[in-house]
Parts: sequence; C-alpha cells; structure tokens
Amino acid sequence: MSFAGPPRLRPPRHPVDPRARRWWTAQALLTVSGPMLLTAVTLLALCLLFFAGALPWLLPLLAVVLVAPACAYAVLMPRRRYAVHAWEVGTYSLYTAGGWLWQKRRVAPLSRVQTVDTLRGPLQRRYGLTTLTVTTASTAGNIRISGLSDADADTLAEHLGRAAQDTVGDAA
Repeated sequence: MSFAGPPRLRPPRHPVDPRARRWWTAQALLTVSGPMLLTAVTLLALCLLFFAGALPWLLPLLAVVLVAPACAYAVLMPRRRYAVHAWEVGTYSLYTAGGWLWQKRRVAPLSRVQTVDTLRGPLQRRYGLTTLTVTTASTAGNIRISGLSDADADTLAEHLGRAAQDTVGDAA
C-alpha cells in the first residue's frame, strides 16, 4: 500500500464562542501586554525626570522592544486563537484543535474519557465563557477546550459524560 502524502485532517466543525476573542484580549492585557506597556511608560517617565538626554535613543528602543510587541500580541493573538480553536464530537471520538503559534489537533476516543470538568474563572464569568477539561486514559494529557459559552460547555460536558458511559472501552 502506498500513500501519496500524509493524510489531511480537516478542521473540527464547531468554533469556540466569539466572546472568546474579548476574553483572550483581556487576558493579554492583564498578563503580557499590560505589564509591557506599563514598563515602557515607567521607563519613559523616569527618563524624562532624570535622564532627558537619553530620550532620543530610549524612545525608539522602547517602541521596538516593548510597545510594538505588546500591541501586536494584544491584537493578533486573540484573532489567531479564535481562527484555530474548534471542537467536534463524533460517534466514537472527540476532536479538538487549539493553539495560536504552536497548533495542536487531538482526536481522543470516547471510550478513553474518564472525567469531564468545567472551569469558570472570574474573567471567564465576566464574558460568559467556560473551559472544558476532558481527562482521558492517555499519556498525552488532558484535552482542554477554552472559550466555550456556558450553555455549550454544560451541554458538551453532559454529552461527553453520557457518551463515555455508553461507549465500551478501557477507561470505565
């Protein structure tokens, strides 16, 4: 048997909730972009107060090293994550795609599902979102679907729980 190339796996059918973009933007501003911009403003203020002569070379340096990457991260990361994150439940398996720089696709048989957990942090609750974590009998680790609406997460958790019980396999 010969193959012309590696088989292509189509993307999962269901995207995450559109509000996930706002949640990921808020996360970026709180964890990466915000601190970088605050550092740039602080360094600029200190330069203006104590080292005004350094302003001609410090301003472009701050723009290139801190401000541009912080703005790019806050704008591009949520869009890219939204374009990639998706999920699908088939008759026998759960299929997910995620990431933004390092993308990961995972297919897990429903027979290997052990637990289904939901997580709603304070920022996620503000946007009405949930992260669903599916623990499987696999060394690859848990499957996480971030950015689901609360209703979709509850429905999916119930469906996966029922499907795992109904599917004959080795994780029961």
